[in-house]
Amino acid sequence: MELQKILKRTKILESNFKNFDIDISNITCDSRQVEKGSLFVAVKGEKIDGHSFVGQVSEKGVSAVLCEVLPQNLKENVCYIKVEDTRQELSNVSCEFYDNPSEKLILTGVTGTNGKTTTATLLYKLFSALGFKSGLISTVENYVDTDVYPTANTTPGPLVINSLLAKMVEKGCQYCFMEVSSHSVVQKRIHGLKFSLGIFSNITLDHLDYHKTFQEYIKAKKGFFDSLDQDAFALVNGDDKNGMVMVQNSKAKVKTYGLKGFYDFNASILECGFEGMLLNICGKEMWSFLPGEFNAYNILAVYSAAVLLGQSVDEVLQTLSALHSVRGRFDIVNISKITAIVDYAHTPDALENVLNTIGEIRRESGKDNVLITVCGCGGDRDKSKRPLMAKIACRLSDKVVLTSDNPRTENPESILDDMYAGLENKDLAKAVRISDRKSAILSACMMAREGDIILIAGKGHETYQEINGVKHHFDDKETVSEILKGISKN
Repeated sequence: MELQKILKRTKILESNFKNFDIDISNITCDSRQVEKGSLFVAVKGEKIDGHSFVGQVSEKGVSAVLCEVLPQNLKENVCYIKVEDTRQELSNVSCEFYDNPSEKLILTGVTGTNGKTTTATLLYKLFSALGFKSGLISTVENYVDTDVYPTANTTPGPLVINSLLAKMVEKGCQYCFMEVSSHSVVQKRIHGLKFSLGIFSNITLDHLDYHKTFQEYIKAKKGFFDSLDQDAFALVNGDDKNGMVMVQNSKAKVKTYGLKGFYDFNASILECGFEGMLLNICGKEMWSFLPGEFNAYNILAVYSAAVLLGQSVDEVLQTLSALHSVRGRFDIVNISKITAIVDYAHTPDALENVLNTIGEIRRESGKDNVLITVCGCGGDRDKSKRPLMAKIACRLSDKVVLTSDNPRTENPESILDDMYAGLENKDLAKAVRISDRKSAILSACMMAREGDIILIAGKGHETYQEINGVKHHFDDKETVSEILKGISKN
């Protein structure tokens, strides 16, 4: 594509070229991916500044460089373009290079601390089942109709996003459902995309290692709704105290949903068990295979979004009732009459929601069973969550095994020390610490008896454990299944 067209949205401050009639073969912000004919965008990252590679890529046959500071030595055959914000311009040029695919799709963004993956994935499954070719950009997997693409981030960078959206357009997709992380808003990965609908699930303590304060985290989430235009819908959880904060000053048409007030879309739980729940949604009953109040919010958000996007109420309810849970979200394994639940709960609020759901189902069943929770916290991440999660696990469980999640570059024992700091004497009697995750899951399985429940929280769908920068294969569901099968044979 000609550079002139790629720069259509870009505000140019200075350049050594007067004409931009240059053919560009690809765009990258990774110096290792530069080739002849590339446009290199120098982005200042948290650890590495792309500007330090401008000289190197100039020797590799790059055609143009987008930067915030022009280099001292300008190569005659390289077009250097100075802009104010290369992060924003990376999104702009990505949109233009892929011919603005978001404008050719009905794009829905889902943001919030918890529920993003379930909501976005259920929307993708729902619209696919309704007969629409659709796409999904999520934490677990990316889909272009039925084609699967690997995922590295909750929300990819702008080049990957626009590449996926372009593939969806080429494949004939009409809809795309996408998780929108707070990082992606602040880092302008979604800048320039046209959203038809934005959904807010909830906001609780998370990512303070990055955003530093809860107010900055709220501001990041709110930035997504600030970017919606007047033709879009903003669908917010009215039961969350920050729900309406999200849409202050938003130009979008605001709609609300919830379980505990009078909103545009309401729901209530009529019955709930491990196998699912019966809901009343806007005066109509429906069965869902997804149990728990947190899932009632997710399902209601999906229903509300589908109706706002013009789908038939009865068709939506009927199709929703046939959908099953997302991998790693309240994912149940029943072996040897022991119920193991694998869940991605990695924040205090998510852990409390899952444990409360299990507690409610136990009370309704009237059975005298034991709840054993395996819980860990990630390394190199928000440390403030650690004592809170350990405390919640002990308060709402009969027995607790505290262990490692993805320790990354931290010593797992140091992470466990932080978790233990949240425990009182009465909690200590319930808790054991086993830093090796497989040993921790084995210990929980050995404690369990017929009819007992094991919750394995934190990693959910992940199939790896990151230790000292190396990812080792590890799957919670696979691990607990193998252990329980082994126990049942003995």
